[in-house]
Amino acid sequence: MNPTRTALLTIDLQNDFLHPEGAYGRADQSADAIAQLPDRIKPLRDALIAAGGYFISAQFTLVPGRNDEPLIAAHLRELRPFLGKGDFAPGGFGHSVVDTLAPADFTIEKVAYSAFYQTRLDYVLRKAGIDTLIVGGIVTNGGVASTVRDAHVRDIHTYLLTDGTAAFNGDVHDATVKSLGSITKTATCAEMFEMIEGA
Repeated sequence: MNPTRTALLTIDLQNDFLHPEGAYGRADQSADAIAQLPDRIKPLRDALIAAGGYFISAQFTLVPGRNDEPLIAAHLRELRPFLGKGDFAPGGFGHSVVDTLAPADFTIEKVAYSAFYQTRLDYVLRKAGIDTLIVGGIVTNGGVASTVRDAHVRDIHTYLLTDGTAAFNGDVHDATVKSLGSITKTATCAEMFEMIEGA
């Protein structure tokens, strides 16, 4: 791994998911495993940037429609009926990456699970000369898994952070990490930190 050609890519580590005053916090939709991620990932982020690498934050986005009503997929509206005006809106507090990890070198607005789907991520990776992604964030079985699979079909090398990703259900997280093992390397945040320091 060449740190200067590597980026830490976090998925959905933003205030509307993690902050007590964000959309999920207000709806009491939190999990300890998710809340612990920013502090665990930060040393890795700092080490990679110091070594010449990048930090990319992919942030789930609800595009405001007419009268600022968010454009929400039918399945998401059914799963999360508490989402409404202003939640995950570009430029808002809830949409922003959590303070612990801010600022990002690049911010990717994403409207679906994968950080590659209809976003500028591919363009950013090519222009910055990035060929390796260290992937963390939430949820393991949703945005994380979709992004890792999309990276795989694009021949982008990935490392999945086994303790830098989380889901609302621990068993689901574990099963997803195991299933992704055929297409990505896996490492803990501490192991990845040591790899960067030794590069």
